[in-house]
Amino acid sequence: MRKKERYQKVIEYFKEHMPVAETELAYREPYELIVAVILSAQCTDKRVNIITKEFFKSFPTLEILAEADIQDIYELIKSCSYPNNKARHLSGMAGKLLADFDGKLPSNVEDLQKLPGVGRKTAHVLASVLFNKPVMAVDTHVFRVSERIGLTTGSKNPLQTEKELVKHIPEELIPLAHHWLILHGRYVCQARKPKCDECGLTVLCRFYLSAKTVK
Repeated sequence: MRKKERYQKVIEYFKEHMPVAETELAYREPYELIVAVILSAQCTDKRVNIITKEFFKSFPTLEILAEADIQDIYELIKSCSYPNNKARHLSGMAGKLLADFDGKLPSNVEDLQKLPGVGRKTAHVLASVLFNKPVMAVDTHVFRVSERIGLTTGSKNPLQTEKELVKHIPEELIPLAHHWLILHGRYVCQARKPKCDECGLTVLCRFYLSAKTVK
């Protein structure tokens, strides 16, 4: 199957079966989303949502977070992965956002990456979710699912995957496609035991077809 046809079929499938796809992180405003996304690195959205529910009671605004003691931040996020680093990142992010951006999240990826705790993937999530920018955030789910289905071939790192996906997915669909791939990887095409019997993409999935051939 040609790559163009594969992409078309995958997009058609998700348009039909997942017309609405969005982040599972709970947030009400940009400030809450950037906190949640920083916390979500190597941590589940479910855990992050538990943490932020209490976190925002103590730090309801960017200004209050910027003035907070790092140890107090740590105490509220210590159940997530790498809490020491994330506490410093959250404090630094709040201070820099107020000092350099008047407390408003910038919409471009380059400026977002100037904030502590915000790397390329995090910046792409924020730009995509908040500003509908055509950028692809590649996490472990996107990386795995893209390779298994055959949207990418032999990608060695997230950047290679990102470039390949952006090249073939229509620009207006990129923000939505990011969530398609994440949610498919989270609930169907899981890392250790993919639920191929529940997946409607097996007819074109390179991983499934190769495993079937081996059997």
